[in-house]
Amino acid sequence: MKIANARSATAVRAGLVAAMATVVALGAHGYVSAANQDNGVDGQSAEQSDSSEDDAQSSTLQATPFTTADVGDCLTWNTDEAGVVSDFEQVPCSGEHRFEISAREDLAAYPSSEFGPDASVPDVTRQAQLREELCAAPTLRYLDGRFDPVGRFSIAPILPSAEAWTNGDRTMLCGLQSTDADGIPIPTIGPISTQDQARVNQPEACVAVDSSRAWNVVDCTEPHQMETTLIVDLLPIFPEGTPTIEDQDGHLAEVCTQAAQDYLGGEEELYQSTLQAYWGTIDQSSWIGGSHSVNCSLVHANEEGGFSTLEGTARDGRDGFTINGQPPAEQPTRDPLVETG
Repeated sequence: MKIANARSATAVRAGLVAAMATVVALGAHGYVSAANQDNGVDGQSAEQSDSSEDDAQSSTLQATPFTTADVGDCLTWNTDEAGVVSDFEQVPCSGEHRFEISAREDLAAYPSSEFGPDASVPDVTRQAQLREELCAAPTLRYLDGRFDPVGRFSIAPILPSAEAWTNGDRTMLCGLQSTDADGIPIPTIGPISTQDQARVNQPEACVAVDSSRAWNVVDCTEPHQMETTLIVDLLPIFPEGTPTIEDQDGHLAEVCTQAAQDYLGGEEELYQSTLQAYWGTIDQSSWIGGSHSVNCSLVHANEEGGFSTLEGTARDGRDGFTINGQPPAEQPTRDPLVETG
C-alpha cells in the first residue's frame, strides 16, 4: 500500500518544528546534592556554606580516596525514594551502571586554599564551575571528540561524601551519565563510545512539553502533546555522513506515517483519530557527536499553531482519548485511500 498522507505529514512537521525546540538542561551537575547523603557520592546541598580560607595550608592532603576507580571505569549505586544513595561501587562498563569516569582529579593539588583541610565541600554552583574548568576538556578527549552536548549523556563531577571530605579526601571524578527528568542518573549499559547518544523515547511513551519547551515523559492519562510510535536509527540509511534535513524528512515522512498506521491499527484508524505523524531530525553537530536515532510520534496540530493537548492513548480509539478536552472530531465518510501496483 502506498502511504496516502505522507505529503501532509511532511507539511505538518515543517510547520511545527520551529515551535517545538527543546531546552536540554538535565543533570549537568549537582545531581545528588539534594539527597544530602553520606554514601560515597557528593552529599552537600546548594545551601552549603562558602569555603573557608586557610593561608597556612596548601599542601596535598594524605587521605584514603573514597574510590580507587580510574579513567575508563564505571560506577553505580542505588537510590531510594527519598533520594538517598547507597551501595556505591565500581562495576564493569559492559553491564548496568550510572556513571563512566573520564578523568580523575585531586583538588588538593591545586595551589589554592580553596580546597584546604578546613574547606567546605563545594556547593552546586561551584561544582558547575569545576565541571567546566576541569571536566569538559578531558571528557571530550576521552571520547575523541565524539560527544553530542544535546544528546542523552551529560558531563558531571562526583565528589566524596561529606564524611570523606572532612577526613581529607579531595578526589573529584569527572564522567558521563544519562539522567531522568529530575536530573537523577539512570542506568545505562555499555561504554558510551559504543552507544547512540540520541535522546529518544520508547514507543507508547507520552511526552509533555512544559513552559520552557523541555520534553518530559508522562503517564498517557496526563496532558501531553506527543505519543511515541517508533524509534528510527538513521545511520544504516545514511552511512556516508550527515544527511540533510531534507533527506531525513524525505525518508521519515513515509516511515513515520506507516508507523502511525501500524501503531493505531491501520490507515482508517489514523484518519479517524485526526492525528498526524511527526518526527525529529538530527543536525550536523549532533550527528558528528554520535546521535543517529529519532522518534516518530503522533500529534494534533492546532489551527493557531503549535500542538494540541492530548489525554489518554490514541491506541484506545476515538473513545479512548481527547484533544483539547474533546473527543476527536467526526470525520466524513470517504473511499479507501489505497493504491495498488
